[in-house]
Amino acid sequence: MTDRAIPDAATLSGWRKSSYSGPNADSCLEVLDHHPSGVPVRDSKNPHGPALLFPESNWSAFISAVKGGDLRP
Repeated sequence: MTDRAIPDAATLSGWRKSSYSGPNADSCLEVLDHHPSGVPVRDSKNPHGPALLFPESNWSAFISAVKGGDLRP
C-alpha cells in the first residue's frame, strides 16, 4: 500500500461510527470495514475530507492497545 489517504472520503459508502468515539455527535471517528487496501478512518464532521488509510495489521494492533488500556496520555 503506497497511498495512505483517500482525498474525498465521501466517495466510499458504508462508514460506521467507532464504538470508541465519544457520546457527543460532534466527536465521532468513523471507520469503513472490508476495504481492499486497509482500514479507512475519517472525522465524521468532515465527510468530504480525507480519510487516513491504515494497514489492517496496524489498525488491529492499535485497537488491541486501546482495549488493553496500553495507551496512556
